[in-house]
Amino acid sequence: MTFPFWMLIVVLAVAALSIRVLGLFAGDAIKSSQYSWVLDDLPGLIVVSLVASSLAGQSVETWIAAGIALVVAYLSNHVILTMCVGVAVYGGLVWVGF
Repeated sequence: MTFPFWMLIVVLAVAALSIRVLGLFAGDAIKSSQYSWVLDDLPGLIVVSLVASSLAGQSVETWIAAGIALVVAYLSNHVILTMCVGVAVYGGLVWVGF
C-alpha cells in the first residue's frame, strides 16, 4: 500500500477515536447536568427516529403492520412478540394482496 492509503487509514482511525472520546466526555457532562433525564429517554428516541425514517415512503401494508406492531408493543412490552406479529401481519397482508 502506498503512503496516501496509510495516511487515510490513520486519519479515519483518529477521527473514529475522537468521536468516541468526545461522546464519552459529552455523556459525562450531560450526566452531571440538569439535562440528565435526556439520557434516560435517548434509546427510545433513537428507535422511534429509525423506525419513522424507515416508514417514510413505504406501502400501506407496511404502515398497517407497523401500526399493529405498535399496539402489540404497547400492550405486551415484549420485543420478540412485537416483531413476530409485525412480520406476520405484513406477510399476511402481502399474501392476501391487500
